[in-house]
Amino acid sequence: MRFFEEKRKEVMKHIEKFMLEKMPEFLKPIDEIWQPSDILPDSTRDSFFSEIKELQESAKGLSYDLVAVLIGDTITEEALPTYESWLTMVEGTSGDYDGGWMKWTRHWTAEENRHGDLLNKYLYLSGRVNMRAMEVSTQYLIADGFDIGTGTDPYRNFIYTSFQEMATNVSHRRVASHAKKAGDTLLSKMCGVIAADEARHAKAYKAFISKIFEVDANEAMLAFEDMMRKKIVMPAHFLREVGLKIGQTFGHFTDAAQRLGIYTAVDYVEILKSLIVEWQIEKIGDLNEAGEKARDYVLALPDRLLRVADRMKNPGLDYKFSWIHG
Repeated sequence: MRFFEEKRKEVMKHIEKFMLEKMPEFLKPIDEIWQPSDILPDSTRDSFFSEIKELQESAKGLSYDLVAVLIGDTITEEALPTYESWLTMVEGTSGDYDGGWMKWTRHWTAEENRHGDLLNKYLYLSGRVNMRAMEVSTQYLIADGFDIGTGTDPYRNFIYTSFQEMATNVSHRRVASHAKKAGDTLLSKMCGVIAADEARHAKAYKAFISKIFEVDANEAMLAFEDMMRKKIVMPAHFLREVGLKIGQTFGHFTDAAQRLGIYTAVDYVEILKSLIVEWQIEKIGDLNEAGEKARDYVLALPDRLLRVADRMKNPGLDYKFSWIHG
């Protein structure tokens, strides 16, 4: 086990230089990137109250399911304290406060933090949300933490973040599309800029894993197989409302997303397929017998999952969330 940890640390140190060189491409300068106040109504302007009225009128056109998905996405984004503390425990990325990986974690978290701030303010202003109920769910999600099956292994963690950033890009992009169709151009713009951030972050984590495959292909393949056997669970899989058990609300949230086609079982498969291509899984050499078996499993998985997805098209029954007025 100690050898396992030391080798991982050595690999992460090896790719740290690459990460630092690419960091300006993957993360934007703080004084240049958008902030929530750039997009939301400005409370210092005389037009503020009329803009709020316009925002609320537009929000009335959003479907119940769309508001539910938006709230679930917002709570997920606001659980950042959990994600930062999780990344600081990963082998090879923690320990040295001034080190490159700790710098990455802080700057990535800082960019992500804007997402929850923006969406939370929109929901507060929209007049459609029981903010206290939503805030309780956010506090529960942070307090309950999460178990995504990665442990402290950097390979498994970065495979997870590669997948997860792509999934959040899909979700925010689709919400943006639905909002635009419903006539809420402000919400559409908000979710669009968030989706663009997630796409950049996905590009970063995918690049980190590509580098790991270059220097430790067998262990990276085994990690990929292990994460796909466990299934990539969403960060909000412990989501709950007041009076409910851990995870009870999450199923209703995913049902709403499935009904709208915002994030589906087919999207899960499409992300897996894109990662197989991105990391050139079919072409990787120098694998031992276990590594070859892991690759065979990963390559065969998309077709198996698509067959399962065809049997999962029932999106569940309507559910009344405590988060939403009316």
